[in-house]
Amino acid sequence: MADQPVTLRDSVGGKAGAEGSGLPVPGLLLIFSGGEPCCTPIPIPGSVLELGRGDGRTLFPTDPRMSRRHASISFDGERFRVVEHGSQNGTYVDGVRVSGSLQSAMARVLRTGDSLFLFCGDLRPFQKEGVRLRDDRVMGPLLQEVLLQAARAAQYGRTLHITGDSGSGKEGIARTFHGAGPRPTAPFVPINCATIAPGVAERLLFGARRGAFSGAVADTEGLIQSADGGTLFLDEVAELDLSVQAKLLRVIETREVLAMGALRPRPVNLQLCTASHRNLRHEVSSSRFREDLYFRISSPCVIAPPLRQRLEEIPWLVQLALKSIPEPLSVSSLFVEQCLLRVWPGNVRELLAEVRAAAQTALGRGVLRVEPSHLAAHAGQPIERIEESAPPCAVLFHPPINRREQPDRIMVEEALRKSEGNISATARALGLHRTQLKRLIVRYGIHASALGRDQTLDDEDGDS
Repeated sequence: MADQPVTLRDSVGGKAGAEGSGLPVPGLLLIFSGGEPCCTPIPIPGSVLELGRGDGRTLFPTDPRMSRRHASISFDGERFRVVEHGSQNGTYVDGVRVSGSLQSAMARVLRTGDSLFLFCGDLRPFQKEGVRLRDDRVMGPLLQEVLLQAARAAQYGRTLHITGDSGSGKEGIARTFHGAGPRPTAPFVPINCATIAPGVAERLLFGARRGAFSGAVADTEGLIQSADGGTLFLDEVAELDLSVQAKLLRVIETREVLAMGALRPRPVNLQLCTASHRNLRHEVSSSRFREDLYFRISSPCVIAPPLRQRLEEIPWLVQLALKSIPEPLSVSSLFVEQCLLRVWPGNVRELLAEVRAAAQTALGRGVLRVEPSHLAAHAGQPIERIEESAPPCAVLFHPPINRREQPDRIMVEEALRKSEGNISATARALGLHRTQLKRLIVRYGIHASALGRDQTLDDEDGDS
């Protein structure tokens, strides 16, 4: 199915002249209105944009909850300024109601009525590309540019490395690389190296001949052989053992693969796409990744942008997630706003899963409209790493004992004799700290001769 570009209407008063002049076009991007996602750039004409309810003849949304003169938006080159005109339902910036006016360089989301906008310092990418839909994929301008880079890499080379956060769409980029290559109808073989059990990677990737190892009763083809003529995608390639990395390098260099137990290599003709959320240079410096393989696969490289840099895609992704639910559901603008304001460390994968979970919560409560209360509190939030601090050594090795559990004089003297007066050894034997033991010796009036050697209580033991 070909790309479906989202329709973009002309800007206020016609197309902005700055689009062709090379100058940034600041303004608002309407991304949700009337319960549906959209992508409508609204440039700031001159110095101020007077935002209000539209009548179908302008770019402004026909939102009944917006006032005809709702708010004014301006941009000084660094900061957006929002002036509220006393609208009945209020103006909200990043979820906070504007009282009078607000000026910010970090503002992201504007809500007026049931419509959502993004503050945008340059609308030109949206005026040119918009948001494209391809099957179950949503692609804003930034992701479209990355996909274009991947397609170019396929036309001029045989390898591509992809970096980016987990869930940001690296496999989709790899499929674009494959589709733009010389054999788009050939096999595309994806494998997540992090899921391969230790000791199995070599057999799985390179195949094996009968008798190569115990239990090998027949020849088996590896994934590299199955990708012959097409593209092999190794996600999380940094998880491969160093020995497997060496064999992979040989495949790249010689275009031959030697199966386990085989005497002769078999020629293969494939494109190789690798991906990792780790920094491979750091892995090389830590001796966890082969330097020679790094230099062979690390360039060209593209970066899968995280979802927090592609906010224009979120309303479309919410709609996509809800379409997977059998029951017909609508979504409130407040729910979409909440999704826009969260960071989504798990990116697209996390967003889709949490929206589906919110839809199930709504249905469980007997409603057909997904609201912010249906979204889990932890959804899209950063994961806090809890570092457990070790207890002090005195507590770790010599836990304090209460007075009723303290050894009596006879127990202390016996322990001292067995350790030949070694204070530290005696304390360990009794489950005490050295200081506790010394206090007991003084309290019980144990004579120094009982220590078993020339030693006073102030001496430091060599093994303490």
